[in-house]
Amino acid sequence: MQEITYRSKRFFDEVAKHPSKHVHLILIATKPDIIKQLPLYFELKKRGHLVLLGHTGQHYSENLSGGMLKEYGVEPDFNLNVRGVMHEIVSQIIGRLGFLIGELKEPTSAKASGGKKGKIVIPYVHGDTTTAMAASNAGFSHGFASVHVEAGIRTLTPDYSNTRILEYSNTGDIAQWRTYLMDRKNWERGSLEPYPEQFNTRCSEAATGVHLAPVELDREFMLSEGFPSDRIFVVGNSVVDAIAEAKTRIDQSKVFDHYPMLADGDFVRFCIHRRENCGSDRRFKAIYDAMVAMVQEGRNVLLITMTQTERAFERMGLKKEVETLAKKHKNFIYSPVWAEYRDVMAAMTKASVCATDSGSMQEEMNAMGIPCVTLRFGSDRSESAMAGGNLIAPPVDSQTIQKMIEFAWDNKDMKKAPKLYGKNVSAKCIDAVEQVLKAGEVFRSDEERLRL
Repeated sequence: MQEITYRSKRFFDEVAKHPSKHVHLILIATKPDIIKQLPLYFELKKRGHLVLLGHTGQHYSENLSGGMLKEYGVEPDFNLNVRGVMHEIVSQIIGRLGFLIGELKEPTSAKASGGKKGKIVIPYVHGDTTTAMAASNAGFSHGFASVHVEAGIRTLTPDYSNTRILEYSNTGDIAQWRTYLMDRKNWERGSLEPYPEQFNTRCSEAATGVHLAPVELDREFMLSEGFPSDRIFVVGNSVVDAIAEAKTRIDQSKVFDHYPMLADGDFVRFCIHRRENCGSDRRFKAIYDAMVAMVQEGRNVLLITMTQTERAFERMGLKKEVETLAKKHKNFIYSPVWAEYRDVMAAMTKASVCATDSGSMQEEMNAMGIPCVTLRFGSDRSESAMAGGNLIAPPVDSQTIQKMIEFAWDNKDMKKAPKLYGKNVSAKCIDAVEQVLKAGEVFRSDEERLRL
């Protein structure tokens, strides 16, 4: 396929020449993919496996992809270069990756190298991205099951029928709400949000042979859905490895030169990019009005925007207003997403609270001991709220959102929430894969499963 670009003109011959029958195919597509998949990529290389890094091209800008790849000094072995709207991206990933996997699978001799292909491909897909859903489909179509990194994440939603949270307006009420969230029985299963991520992760699971779950709660979800217990491994989340590595380099960051206000800390980081928030005028305006009120009251605010954020500003006629707000108030930083992870880590070590609709940020805040306020009705990282470090702020009422952020600001009890996502996670992930491969293949037949 001409659309695919390869790092080497002899890509297939070089793979064929390698004596290993297994190709560990690490797939990246989005910024969270790069952060969480590269630790596994480096671990596989360290252990001497035949490992390839494949980029689907889903995030292709310098800020969302290029800068971070340069930061880590890696270049993908191939890029599918997908473009378009959602259904086009899905079909392109399945078609192009399906072609590439088919070539690696083809058992004919590769005469130019003297080797043979006929490889068993093990795709490593991450989380709930469109790439995870489509790439696992491409592999499964060839009879290859995936390793699902960050498997089993399912949205839980607080039972709002038993609480007056939408009317809460004082600190005591927010404290009660936090206590309410810390009780598992006050959560309900089942949600289409975030969209399409909850669809993506479920589809990925069906094509998975090794499920790498971050926490025990995720394992419980998968067991209840019928997935085999001996293929579910609770390993933590590889973001902790990425954070630990990035923290060793934060002294190289220039972020405080660009934004001196952040150096003294005492700020909230806002990030709003979920389709359901940015596509709803009511939700987006509730979050935006809470942020504006905090800026006008003198709170230090960092707003990180992404594509969906900017589209919401344009659609709602708020673009000039937010730009004027940034010019008028020195305590407000309005910035596109940063290219380098060390800059994010350097700044977040100073933050007082994070107000976000991101899934990954909820994990990162738990790992860093920073209070988090999740701007959604529910969460696919509900374990962080049950642990006490994360508040769910339904994006309906701006005053309630503001009060929750102010409650969480440098909140000592929230900072003490247990760290949930482990240590040395990448090594545990690859240990699990190697354990499976000692007994058979990632794609397991019924004969093997039933031990006939």
